[in-house]
Amino acid sequence: MESTVSAFAVYNSQKKESKKRHRRRKIKQPASPKVLIKDVGEDLMKNIGLKLKQKQKKNKDSKHIIKKKSHKKKKSKKSPKKLPIQNLNLSKQSSESDEVPELYMSPVTEYVEMPSHDDRACSHSSNDSFEFTPVQTESTEEGLKVFKWMIAPFSPDDFLNQIWEKKPLHIARKKPQYYNEIISTPSIDTMLRTENIQFTKNIDITSYIDGKRETHNPEGRAHPHLVWDFYLNGCSIRLLNPQTYMSRLHLLNATLQEFFTSFVGANAYLTPPDSQGFAPHYDDIEAFILQTEGKKHWRIYKPREESEVLPRTSSKNFTDDEIGEPVLEVTLEAGDMLYFPRGYIHQGITIDGEHSLHVTISMYQKHAWADLFEKMIPAALQIAINENVELRRGLPFDIYDNFGLVHSDVNTPRKTEIENLVKNLFDKIKDYLPIDEAVDQMSKKFQQDALPPVLSDLEKAVTVYGDTDVMIENGKVTNRVEISLDTKIRLLRKNILRMVSEDHIRLYYHVENSLEYHGSELPYLEIEEDLAPAIETLITSYPEYVSVENLDVPNESDKLQIADALWSRGLIMTEYPLENIDDD
Repeated sequence: MESTVSAFAVYNSQKKESKKRHRRRKIKQPASPKVLIKDVGEDLMKNIGLKLKQKQKKNKDSKHIIKKKSHKKKKSKKSPKKLPIQNLNLSKQSSESDEVPELYMSPVTEYVEMPSHDDRACSHSSNDSFEFTPVQTESTEEGLKVFKWMIAPFSPDDFLNQIWEKKPLHIARKKPQYYNEIISTPSIDTMLRTENIQFTKNIDITSYIDGKRETHNPEGRAHPHLVWDFYLNGCSIRLLNPQTYMSRLHLLNATLQEFFTSFVGANAYLTPPDSQGFAPHYDDIEAFILQTEGKKHWRIYKPREESEVLPRTSSKNFTDDEIGEPVLEVTLEAGDMLYFPRGYIHQGITIDGEHSLHVTISMYQKHAWADLFEKMIPAALQIAINENVELRRGLPFDIYDNFGLVHSDVNTPRKTEIENLVKNLFDKIKDYLPIDEAVDQMSKKFQQDALPPVLSDLEKAVTVYGDTDVMIENGKVTNRVEISLDTKIRLLRKNILRMVSEDHIRLYYHVENSLEYHGSELPYLEIEEDLAPAIETLITSYPEYVSVENLDVPNESDKLQIADALWSRGLIMTEYPLENIDDD
């Protein structure tokens, strides 16, 4: 981590200075970004594009349209702000969160039903003017809304102050439809039939009989015939990372991770009546059990000892005589929720005549102070060694005569003297703790873990994922767009990227991540230090839009270059859809 600390220190000491280096080429260009999200809402996008084209055509004679990159400013468009965008991931939600919300999202699949109207944020007036209401949502607030819905009627403040990491919570709603849009047995069957679901990688077949836990995974694809045969013979079905194939779960988790700034994952469990799939154990994650179908009886047990409170790894399988008496015993019904912190032992069993389907939403794995300190202390030691000669002095000749296994139970004045010296030297290390750099490294890990965001149709219309630069017949490209100095932009999500100083200044981002956990390499964009203030401007201004000309870099070409680089990778959105340019 020496290079990380050194580079950060150099950048941090220089970033407030007015000196700016002028380079023609500031950004190292990696491969073109992959478009991860399918084009959807084509009617909406075509309508927006058509209306913009009509507007441009009408004004073409009186308006100069730029053919190439230019530093000249366009006249600002004055678009009225009305008809607010309905960009909530959970709609139909009352203030008391007592209504069952309807999940809707983009892209559209057979699992999702979009609202029937597509013109909820744009309109065409009688005088042929086109109006578009910019996206105004804030991603962490959207995550909080979803979290509030998930734990309703418990308030988030009360939950985080009284329950989180402290004790289990059971919420019984008597509303069996509350979670049923997230996952269902028909959607699992459809997934098995339409996707290449592999045993062990995507699905586990498990059983727990007479105190013995077994996995029965064959090799190859999990066809419905074989999976349901196991199920009918009393085996449980565990879906690993089902958000990879189930778009509602992807939406739920990708939205929640903005609030928790931690990877939010999911496993789903389908258990036949009167059976148990797993032995008693504890996990290293915060677990939210959302019961979507049927019933399941749960027993929850306190951590057995202090060292197992908030553990950093999951446990072995326990026997009943190792875990004592439960502190909570409940039967979850459809629409209910059960939360328990990491370290709480749990086991669930279906009751006679009732199957069970639930999804476990998990977070905060390897996201503790201990993980931050694991990054800070080695780096602090290296800095302290370089800057403090006392740490480089030789050990005393008699240290072997006073410490070690043989001398561990001996107390002498000389041993106390050396021990105090060691502690005093250790105290000096804390003055060099690189907290900023270590937090950046934690956030870099989040970028690697995180799910890619889910975009609404209106967000697509103002991002690189929209209907722009389209190849049509005869090799012609239409709907060409470009960013200009007066274009207003903002980050796609609050946590969509992290600027980290390592050997160079790098922007790590997760918009291109695979839906499979760590299914692809973590992408990054490498920039020169001169351009870092522009990224700071976007980060600190979010969720407000910023004109490209107001990015804190020295010249106009750099401003356009950094904006274009962020746009082309799907990291920013514009306030209004970009206008098409003529290629004539």
